[in-house]
Amino acid sequence: MEYRTLGGTGLKIPALILGTATFGGGNEFFKKWGDTDVKEATALVDVALEAGSNMFDTADVYSRGLSEEILGKAIAGRRDDVLIATKVGIPMGEGPNDAGTSRDRIVRGAEASLKRLGTDRIDLYQLHAFDALTPVEEMLQAMDVLIRSGKVRYFGVSNYSGWHLMKMLAAADRYGLPKPAIHQAYYSLAVRDFEWELMPLGLDQNVGTLVWSPLSGAKLSGKIGRNKRPPEGSRAATDASWDVPEDRLFAITDVLEAVSAETGRSIPQVSLAWLLARPTVSGLIIGARNADQLRDNLAAADLKLTPEQTARLDAASAVTPAYPYWHQQQSVPMRIPLPV
Repeated sequence: MEYRTLGGTGLKIPALILGTATFGGGNEFFKKWGDTDVKEATALVDVALEAGSNMFDTADVYSRGLSEEILGKAIAGRRDDVLIATKVGIPMGEGPNDAGTSRDRIVRGAEASLKRLGTDRIDLYQLHAFDALTPVEEMLQAMDVLIRSGKVRYFGVSNYSGWHLMKMLAAADRYGLPKPAIHQAYYSLAVRDFEWELMPLGLDQNVGTLVWSPLSGAKLSGKIGRNKRPPEGSRAATDASWDVPEDRLFAITDVLEAVSAETGRSIPQVSLAWLLARPTVSGLIIGARNADQLRDNLAAADLKLTPEQTARLDAASAVTPAYPYWHQQQSVPMRIPLPV
């Protein structure tokens, strides 16, 4: 397993991290992702640790806390051997303060997550979505309290826009408060919007990226292609959250299939290897329903694509950036450092 730093910090994390949204299946939404129980989760944790992947990502909202509970039981007795990342901010109830990232919600959320996880500390605590009603200074002060108390080691954000993240970084500088070390964001060969603003920001401000859904909800899992349709009723077939226009998707899967044949490696491994070589990426959060799937995904850590293979994948997945990025690239290309 390759280890990278968590953004600009000194903490080393594995390049591939097991995501636990599949743990629990506590409602219809998450049941589509998976319903892994404690025994199955423990087996997956065993496989990950054997491969050197010692970090696990969860969130309070995953099956309303059940994912955290199952993860806590799966790592029981080996807490010092693992890193735990969890999140707060998406609604956990119907009350007016059960959503968002106010100081109250952040602190209460951390205490509840610690209890469910059965631990005294969270290694990476992430604000799951931007809360426009709460001043960023309040969010930072809450994180400062948790970090000073030892309950949180590092913090990050997730699903922020560029200006949201830059506003928080500026406030942290202004008041001497902790900065987010990472941004957990959606990024894949099929969806490259992250590159327009968030990647350049991460490069400029030394903020690392943890990528969620690096296979775009199974669209890049090898189950879909120009001559392949996903199994009926599967997540790849029914989940519209990761919709990609078919012509674009098939242009990408055509090249993935070719590179897979050339390398003798699976399509998911090729997809993940492309992402691992992208700027700012500290780690990829991978999900798995079973041990074989997890082992296959973890094997991407040692796959290095050739420049020619990477260029073909780049070309197949390229899109015209949104304004004003296309204008900047056309007008002053030598003055705009582009992701390579």
